[in-house]
Amino acid sequence: MDLDIREMTLDETGMVIDYFYASSVEQLDLMGIDPTRMPTRPVWSNLFKTLYATPLAERAALLMIWRLDDRPVGFSTCDRIVFGNRAHMHLHVTEPELRGRGIGTECVRRSIDLYFERLQLQQLFCEPHAYNIAPNRALQKAGFRYLKTYKTVPGPMNYHQAVTRWMIER
Repeated sequence: MDLDIREMTLDETGMVIDYFYASSVEQLDLMGIDPTRMPTRPVWSNLFKTLYATPLAERAALLMIWRLDDRPVGFSTCDRIVFGNRAHMHLHVTEPELRGRGIGTECVRRSIDLYFERLQLQQLFCEPHAYNIAPNRALQKAGFRYLKTYKTVPGPMNYHQAVTRWMIER
């Protein structure tokens, strides 16, 4: 089993768009996503083009691809970046048959290292939907510390929901 975690290239960002558009309403709900708030495919693609044209220290996001035996199985994104200080990460195992099997935990561990290195972070946060058990377990196993559970609108595609805030420091 060969697990490769690395920065996602612009050519690979279509998998992010495809993942959300292929997700069932139930899966989107588990992630706290309102499908009516998702950008159209062309808008999303243009957002990625703009992102990748921006220098790393000024980027609004950084994306990691997770590959198992040379095939994509998930990804992580990092946003709300304050370069040299803190950021917020997100995690997605895109292959349903691999969810709940520990692959996400190992991918998160390796993604953490890359985020801290590339963004020169001191703190990394993650706030999954409070009722989505898999990412909450993965974060705990990967060494994140529980901070609190509260209600918020975590991002532009989300609705008001309970989230669990996790943090890891270096």
